[in-house]
Amino acid sequence: MLGKTNIYNFGLITMFNKINITGLMLSLTISLMSFAQEPVDSSLIKDSSKRALDDIVITGTLKEVKRMESPVPVEVYREAFLRKNPSFHLFEGLMHINGVRPQSNCNICNAGDIRINGLPGPYTMVLIDGMPIMSSLSSVYGLSGIPVSMIERIEVVKGPASTLYGSEAIGGLINIITKNAGATPKLSLDAMSSTWGEVNTDLGITGKVGKKVRLLTGINFSNYAHPRDNNGDGFTDLSLQQRLSVFQKWSFQQKNNNTSNIAVRYLYEDRWGGEMKWNKSYRGTDQLYGESIITNRLELIGNYVLPVREKLMLSYSLNHHHQNSVYGLTKYIGKQQIGFAQFTWNKKIEKHDLLIGSAFRYTYYVDNTPATGSTNPLALGNAPQQISLPGIFIQDEISFGKKHKLLLGMRYDRHHIHGGIYTPRFAYKYSISKNQILRLNGGTGFRVVNIFTEDHAALSGARIVEMNGQLNPERSQNININYLMRIMKEEKALATIDLTAFYTYFNNRIIGDYDKDPNKIIYENLNGFAVSKGISLNADLSLIKNLKLSIGGTMMDVTINDGNTKEQQILTEKFSGTWTVSYRIPSIHIDIDYTGNVFSPMRLPLLGALDPREPFSPWYSLQNIQVVFHRWYRMEIYGGVKNILNFQPHRFTPFLIARPQDPFDKGVKYDAEGRILSTPDNPFALSFDPTYMYAPNQGIRGFLGMRYTLK
Repeated sequence: MLGKTNIYNFGLITMFNKINITGLMLSLTISLMSFAQEPVDSSLIKDSSKRALDDIVITGTLKEVKRMESPVPVEVYREAFLRKNPSFHLFEGLMHINGVRPQSNCNICNAGDIRINGLPGPYTMVLIDGMPIMSSLSSVYGLSGIPVSMIERIEVVKGPASTLYGSEAIGGLINIITKNAGATPKLSLDAMSSTWGEVNTDLGITGKVGKKVRLLTGINFSNYAHPRDNNGDGFTDLSLQQRLSVFQKWSFQQKNNNTSNIAVRYLYEDRWGGEMKWNKSYRGTDQLYGESIITNRLELIGNYVLPVREKLMLSYSLNHHHQNSVYGLTKYIGKQQIGFAQFTWNKKIEKHDLLIGSAFRYTYYVDNTPATGSTNPLALGNAPQQISLPGIFIQDEISFGKKHKLLLGMRYDRHHIHGGIYTPRFAYKYSISKNQILRLNGGTGFRVVNIFTEDHAALSGARIVEMNGQLNPERSQNININYLMRIMKEEKALATIDLTAFYTYFNNRIIGDYDKDPNKIIYENLNGFAVSKGISLNADLSLIKNLKLSIGGTMMDVTINDGNTKEQQILTEKFSGTWTVSYRIPSIHIDIDYTGNVFSPMRLPLLGALDPREPFSPWYSLQNIQVVFHRWYRMEIYGGVKNILNFQPHRFTPFLIARPQDPFDKGVKYDAEGRILSTPDNPFALSFDPTYMYAPNQGIRGFLGMRYTLK
């Protein structure tokens, strides 16, 4: 398959001649050269395995604990990891985490979600500083605007975490931990551009307000304004967009070395994709097809440590998300507001480490569809959905000597429609030796869904959405076993092996059926069960001086059983692999990073028995190489090539977008029952549909960037 790719017509010199570096970036590079004095500190570039295992994590237990001591497996990825394959947004940057796959769900607007162990994006909860700030509506378009300059680390927990975090954490969670203003450079700048004309700038600034207040500001600006149609279907291969994200975090020093924080983030994004000649004058008309999404989002996050002897903390968040979208003729205007507050008490009593808490989440959602009482496609409805979800939880971490820990937890949430929901869990950790750990985790999860806020296909207008009966909450039961071993030599980790086997069983699984009727997506609770099971391996190796290798692989089987048939879940691979090879050449101040991933075939959404497109994707691999030059103390220059094999999905199928020549279905004929007829103009009985997508449409491309840091 990959042998068909032709990369020989692309030369590095030609690529970098095409790179659109803005005048601002060039002037900054020239002016900052005067500050270059000494070689860059290697700790800014590399991240040792020992440090990663000694990281303090909070996601698994809601308490600060060393990663090696946590009874819940938590994977940690620092800023250095994101730099090994620099990306134009965080969504793309998560691509090389084993078992985590960013999935684009539309060939036109490039809406996407993040999947953990094959489960769809709505099963993944995304947190910022432990707060559920990224609601399901915002995860479609809002995640891409998080500035990398504000990220200290990313913590990933695979498997249900509803006991601590409630609904939406049924498949796992990703917690984005922002930087501590007191341990962050005064100024950091990262500017990058690509041969496609993408431009991205991250700016971080820290300062002091008096003696006890520190301030962190992160600004991200991203722009892509050069339509491309390399696959020849008349539509943009990548949605055009302008994005501005501003983040500011205030840290207040309290007594007893406690710190309270308040952070605010504003995101504005204007993106569109469609026919190559489309512009905003065609927005909402049937002259040219386009999908245009304008997003305004405001977030508030904070925590306050109460000034008492006991460990009492109040955490809170508030977000407002407004989306003005047009998908061809279909207008979607949505507003979602979520308020969250959580109170926790951490108490140690001899061998018991107790965490007791209460949480309250309020969701307000309204749009211009009949779902919220609207009959005017340009106005919001008069019957908004308002959901109050109070909950309480308790967790006890019990130590039995130095080698054994047992964690028991229970959560109770009260939904105003579905009533009480219980989610228990347990975790057991056995320290075989100082460098070997065995963990066993089990528990349950739940999820209350809103189709219109989490499934882009339900909004795009390409298919009619139909709900078959009342959608009840999804429930899951999960168990996984984790083995971690590290091989040490003189306090240095030569190798770290992390092996996990997982199994999750779902009741009431809500399935979007694309197959029963090519004109519809039919949502209903599964009359049967679904299973996600598999095994995952991560390995970090530092056996040779200046050479570091990280590899990962996940084999999984995600199936749906409706009582009569069993089939592979749509858009889910059975195997995925990732790798990062980093080599440092100190004599010439150069680092080389080679990153990649590989995916097995996925079942794809077809439009009927006559659809000529392949029902499964091919094996494919996306590989990248980067060279970093760090001769100077404060600055480094980096550049490289993305997708060096030049993989492009359109080469393996007759077409990606169904009937691109008739995006408004003006030439589609139907029978008396609403089924599409095969006609000379439409021999395959298709309607316009952009959802046949499994990999990015961008082929090989070069990138060049510069980083500057002032401590």
